[in-house]
Amino acid sequence: MSIRTEKVASSIKKVLASGLNSLASEFSAGLVTITAVRMSNDLQIAKVYISSYGGKIPTIEFINLLEHNKKNLKTAVASNLRLRHTPDLKFFIDDTLEQMEHIRKLLDSVKPTHNSDDVA
Repeated sequence: MSIRTEKVASSIKKVLASGLNSLASEFSAGLVTITAVRMSNDLQIAKVYISSYGGKIPTIEFINLLEHNKKNLKTAVASNLRLRHTPDLKFFIDDTLEQMEHIRKLLDSVKPTHNSDDVA
């Protein structure tokens, strides 16, 4: 990613944070975090990765709420950033923590066990 795309991604992340937090509190989605924003090279698409914890609704339902409110979020980005074109927002669940936990469990299950009888 170029420096420009990284700066735009960071700016979009900051702009979207307040909107997402207000939606999260309104719909009891718990602690919602934008873990990453990845821009396409032409700055036309912003992939926004979301994680949530402790909500009364599943993360996928919150993603659907974001899709439903995409127009308002896109308007917030357009009014706060000076870009030629406002990028299309695409929302995804960031399941990195769940993947790490799954890998840790797999590794723990194949760890060799040491018995005191085996020590010479």
